[in-house]
Amino acid sequence: MTSFEKNDKKIINAWALFDWANSAYALVISTAIFPVYFIKFTPDVIELGGISFSNSSLYSFAVAFSYIIIAFLSPILSGMADYGGRKKFFLQIFTLIGSISCLLLYFFKGEPQLWLGTSAFILATIGFAGGIVFYNAYLPLIVTEDRYDQVSAKGFAMGYLGSVILLIVILVMIQRPGWFGISDPQLPARLGFLMVGLWWLGFAQITFKYLPKDDKTKSTENLVTKGFEEIKMVFGKLKHQPWLKRFLLAFFFYSAGVQTVIYLATVFAEKELSFESSELILLVLILQLVGIGGAYFFAFVSKITSNKISITIMLIIWIVICVGAFFTHGKMLFYFLAALVGMVMGGIQAISRSTYSKMLEDKEKDTTSYFSFYDVLYKVAIVAGTFLFGIVDNITGNMRYSVLVLAGFFIMGLIVLNTINSKEIS
Repeated sequence: MTSFEKNDKKIINAWALFDWANSAYALVISTAIFPVYFIKFTPDVIELGGISFSNSSLYSFAVAFSYIIIAFLSPILSGMADYGGRKKFFLQIFTLIGSISCLLLYFFKGEPQLWLGTSAFILATIGFAGGIVFYNAYLPLIVTEDRYDQVSAKGFAMGYLGSVILLIVILVMIQRPGWFGISDPQLPARLGFLMVGLWWLGFAQITFKYLPKDDKTKSTENLVTKGFEEIKMVFGKLKHQPWLKRFLLAFFFYSAGVQTVIYLATVFAEKELSFESSELILLVLILQLVGIGGAYFFAFVSKITSNKISITIMLIIWIVICVGAFFTHGKMLFYFLAALVGMVMGGIQAISRSTYSKMLEDKEKDTTSYFSFYDVLYKVAIVAGTFLFGIVDNITGNMRYSVLVLAGFFIMGLIVLNTINSKEIS
């Protein structure tokens, strides 16, 4: 990469702004609007190859399928990025895939376009997830270790703030379509999908302008082969870092729970608790606004205690959330649980990212390949969580049992995390 000074304010702000850009997908498409839209405008039971699926389980499987693809591609691409000096290039490619796919969701109106909508959603998810590994890999390159927690939290906070702003605009269109001369009940949401694509692609250009340029002097021959070699090299290094391997195992377990909750919270609220659109709006706003404070709060907790203690506290809260959701039948209690989710949602992702950065032995070289392991585990965890959630939902017809299963992921993560020497997680 081209030479630059670490802790440069302009570069840090540009990096964090990418969270502002792509979190529009994370909130509007994966959490707030699209899941509810998908459930509302598709049949309750969908036949595929002679097998019946509930629309909620099909949605879960679509998420799982997306992450299977990107989990396979991610280590190859990240190794190629390290060897070929193409971090920014791949970040741009996945941004283009994701944002254009969001634009295509505008044409998804219901069952007649089921495959268009599902395919575009899968591609948008691949675009979002594929770019994250390259985005994360910039963190140890652009700031010194003493600022990992703070800058990581800043990225998540920027993401929550930006996505909430866009969501509010879309929700106003959905709740008051007459203000915009809209009579079609589907059109406001579809326009929202269009806006997400434009928001994501547009603001990302600022990030691309100020992030360090790719090192185009590196070899561009046999990059796929070199990509596998880079991954093999990092895997060899991980064999000699037992504490880091344990952290990655703990991260796998609790990420399966975290990401499944994020993807399916609104679906659960609508199907199991009969939330109306206006109530879902309030639910999502609680998640996002509390999430901003949560990311900074647990960065502070990590500073005065340790990352291990901070993550442990959050995992206990996640377990309480899952068990509480299983027994919840009232909406007010679910709002309270949503506030708890918001508090730990951003915090556990931000602190996990910075913890991994701190535990790396070599913070200057092969960061994308190192983060590909982190990211592949993250994506395989999502596959495991959403697939298991969908299976239990489809078998029992009751999403409460699926949520209870997620508590097991958090318990396993907590157990593994607390086998790590506290000195290894500062």
